[in-house]
Amino acid sequence: MGKLLKFLKPHAGAVLAILCVLMVQAWCDLSLPTYTSDIVNVGIQQGGVDESVPEQISGDELEKLLLFIPSEDQDTVQNAYSEVSDGSYDYDGTVYELKESVMDSDEDMEELSGIMGKPMLLAAGFESGSDTTAALEETMRQQMPQMPGVSDMTVFDMLGMMDDSARDQVIAQMDEGMDSMPDTMVEQAATLYIQSAYEELGMDMDAMQTNYILVTGGKMLALAALGMLASITVGLMASRVAASVGREARGKVFQKVVGFSNGEFDKFSTASLITRSTNDIQQIQMLTVMILRMVLYAPIMAVGGIWKVLHTNVSMTWIIALGVALILMVVIVLFLVVMPKFKIVQKMVDRLNLVSREILTGLQVIRAFGTEKYEEERFDKANKDLTRLNLFVNRAMTFMMPVMMLVMNGISVLIVWTGAHSVNDGAMQVGDMMAFIQYTMQIIMAFLMICMISVMLPRAAVSAERVDEVLRSSTAINDPEQPEKLEDCRGEICFDHVSFRYPGAEEDVLQDLNFTAKPGQTTAIIGSTGSGKSTLVNLIPRFYDVTEGKITLDGHDIRSLTQHDLRAQLGYVPQKGVLFSGDIASNILYGNPEGSREEMEEAAQIAQATEFIDNKKKRYESPISQGGSNVSGGQKQRLSIARAIAKHPRVFIFDDSFSALDYKTDAAVRAALARKTKDAAVIIVAQRISTILHAEQIIVLDDGKIAGIGTHRELLKNCEAYYQIASSQLSEEELERDMKEAV
Repeated sequence: MGKLLKFLKPHAGAVLAILCVLMVQAWCDLSLPTYTSDIVNVGIQQGGVDESVPEQISGDELEKLLLFIPSEDQDTVQNAYSEVSDGSYDYDGTVYELKESVMDSDEDMEELSGIMGKPMLLAAGFESGSDTTAALEETMRQQMPQMPGVSDMTVFDMLGMMDDSARDQVIAQMDEGMDSMPDTMVEQAATLYIQSAYEELGMDMDAMQTNYILVTGGKMLALAALGMLASITVGLMASRVAASVGREARGKVFQKVVGFSNGEFDKFSTASLITRSTNDIQQIQMLTVMILRMVLYAPIMAVGGIWKVLHTNVSMTWIIALGVALILMVVIVLFLVVMPKFKIVQKMVDRLNLVSREILTGLQVIRAFGTEKYEEERFDKANKDLTRLNLFVNRAMTFMMPVMMLVMNGISVLIVWTGAHSVNDGAMQVGDMMAFIQYTMQIIMAFLMICMISVMLPRAAVSAERVDEVLRSSTAINDPEQPEKLEDCRGEICFDHVSFRYPGAEEDVLQDLNFTAKPGQTTAIIGSTGSGKSTLVNLIPRFYDVTEGKITLDGHDIRSLTQHDLRAQLGYVPQKGVLFSGDIASNILYGNPEGSREEMEEAAQIAQATEFIDNKKKRYESPISQGGSNVSGGQKQRLSIARAIAKHPRVFIFDDSFSALDYKTDAAVRAALARKTKDAAVIIVAQRISTILHAEQIIVLDDGKIAGIGTHRELLKNCEAYYQIASSQLSEEELERDMKEAV
């Protein structure tokens, strides 16, 4: 996870903005169940009455209500109301309204609600004649002194006849009998009393109920729209951040790989680097979206949902704990089974890419040797192994969803079962139970989202580690902290006791090489296969660094120069011609993009490439496909040579770059090159004696050591290794003639 956060670190500001928008979305989502509960409880069950005390009440009802209020609190209630005299109510008697100053004060309203709650329950009960209040009324008659008409008196008449102390005593006894009643029952009874009080005043209760439902529903629609807008915004921002993370990671990997020496390329295979730059970064990008969209959102929803639940009904919080525990158990089991497989998936993708690349690049050889069946079986095996593993992981994931749905539905049934008993006992309202179900589902879904992401996390973590491995890899070839400046380069290359050993090898490939390639001269390197010719020339551009000794350019150790300054003086033509997609012109001027058309045509003419370029309809604008697959090997080499010439370097390096040319073209190229490179140092690696006959200096390599240095004739006379190579390529007449001239 640390590696994934490392990629997100540069986008901390955007992540913070996303977090803020997610909080807005969570607030919207968590508010909706509360409004659903209000519509059921207040809008439907309470007829749209959401007050805890009546805002309007008739004088008769207020007098009745005061009979059930202790004498010490009666002044508080009376002072909270003021008489209405404008005749705005369809009622003949006196009407009282709650003062605005009281309605605006939460403390005053809470105090009034506490004083008037049970009295309203008692007043409603005695007016409706419920069984409980009827028993209380009969008890009061029995306690009243025997006097005419007591049997016909109502409880209101009896309480009115009592003095304050006697009435307070009776009210206290009634309160003791109601102490065991749930608060929700008191609230519901108070609401019924307020409804009857409003109906008595002629208020339209149907309109009040409709208005409440429409207003609350409108608030829900507004919250839903705001939540949708927040969700869209988060999705857009998360996608942009993830795309930026992917772009930056690909850019960093590419920049790192471009700076790799051949040693790093030996460590990371090309197929693996391609997988890391595409599939692995795609995994990181996908998980980044999930983290920003879901992982950050889930804890907010879980914490907010728990807070809401604790304010809805604490007695059923154990159900949430049970649901979360069951989900965690399922996820832990899946982790133990699936997680080890994720670590193998990316390696199998590497293997599939490797096999595919080998087959596609070696298609001609495969067809020539008739091994199509074998290669099909090799690809089929890699493909089936990856498919089998992915099927296992996906089946495990599909198993998770039904189990999760079973847990969620089971939790819903358990809430309804437990909540129904609470509703029956008057400890909970139906709307509260519905809100509790929604909050519980939101909490469980939050944990479910985290669990689903955590299943994806191992594969993305492996991908992040693989990408970070490339970024953390130390490059063997580095520029010096204080590079030397190279001015007026002449192009003199000097090998001073140079030895080289490949990283991890047990012995040197090149041993104690000493020679100088001077400007205006051609230095040829020849030797048997595996003698170290290509390795030697790869040391000059610093594709590898020497193990011992040093290589200098005009007296400067090449390690003291920046790689750019060094390579700017070199015209390198590799053993295998490499072309890039584009056209002929872009390939020739690849090392000199600002070069003129005259320079381009001159380079093509020296490389003897004009004979096939002029035959093309678009000439220099003729397209070159990827890898130069639409030109022959000889044409590819000539374009590579032209590319080096157009750069105007001070040192030309030809690593067996004439091998695909016929003798006539080879001679023409070397003759034209001799005129062009008369002031530059030319280093040629060759297999053919004819290519280097006229070189001023020929270096013969034998098993990584210099077996001889000199001209063609000098080496024929003094170097046995060179003589053996020459005798295998030259006719007896040519060999005898050269030997005589050497003597």
